[in-house]
Amino acid sequence: MTVTLEVSDGVGTIRLDRPPMNALDVATQDRLRELAEEATWRDDVRAVVLYGGEKVFAAGADIKEMQAMDHAAMVLRSKALQDSFTAVARIPKPVVAAVTGYALGGGCELALCADFRIAGDNAKLGQPEILLGLIPGAGGTQRLARLVGPAKAKDLIFTGRHVRAEEALTMGLVDRVVPAAEVYEQAHAWAAKLAKGPALALRAAKEAVDAGLETDIDTGLTIERTWFAGLFATEDRERGMRSFVEEGPGKAKFL
Repeated sequence: MTVTLEVSDGVGTIRLDRPPMNALDVATQDRLRELAEEATWRDDVRAVVLYGGEKVFAAGADIKEMQAMDHAAMVLRSKALQDSFTAVARIPKPVVAAVTGYALGGGCELALCADFRIAGDNAKLGQPEILLGLIPGAGGTQRLARLVGPAKAKDLIFTGRHVRAEEALTMGLVDRVVPAAEVYEQAHAWAAKLAKGPALALRAAKEAVDAGLETDIDTGLTIERTWFAGLFATEDRERGMRSFVEEGPGKAKFL
């Protein structure tokens, strides 16, 4: 299998495993979508880590495979390509990307689908599609601009240049830089901590932020208000408030 899902401590690790560079061919894209959907419905998965291994996250698309496609073939394939990444972005649980080595093209776009990105000090990220006479096609023009702003996104997309971990941190492309050997450990620890939190409230928070970014402020506030009120019908809300009143803040244990 080019992509696997392993679960421990409430954390599902979606692992890319297509040596040597985790090139994202059609089969890998389709498998990624399948496992993102599985992570979505599995109750034992409460948070997710995206990981490519110790040496590389994903160096991008399989260029030889893409070279064989003409316009008609890509018209048919491009929606499925985007759907695979969107399935990851829409996992209604906290998702952290553990980025080591190269995260280029589709690899960078996959990291953009996460809620949080922990990069190794050896990481290099970028959208080099312009060097092939193309543009990003798996969400890069949209998610990157929303994350770092249009000017920085255009810099990366127009030039195709790679950025090292520290520059990626400065521009907001990653959220934390750690020694490469600690990337997965820290990503799993972050996810495991959130996996112990209130699942419905975390889902609501992610939906409110993500959906709100796609609309105007008034509609965003309506989305927030609807989720906020709805959580008053949950056991987690009862448990959290009861613990606060009886034991003080931050001591609630959620199922």
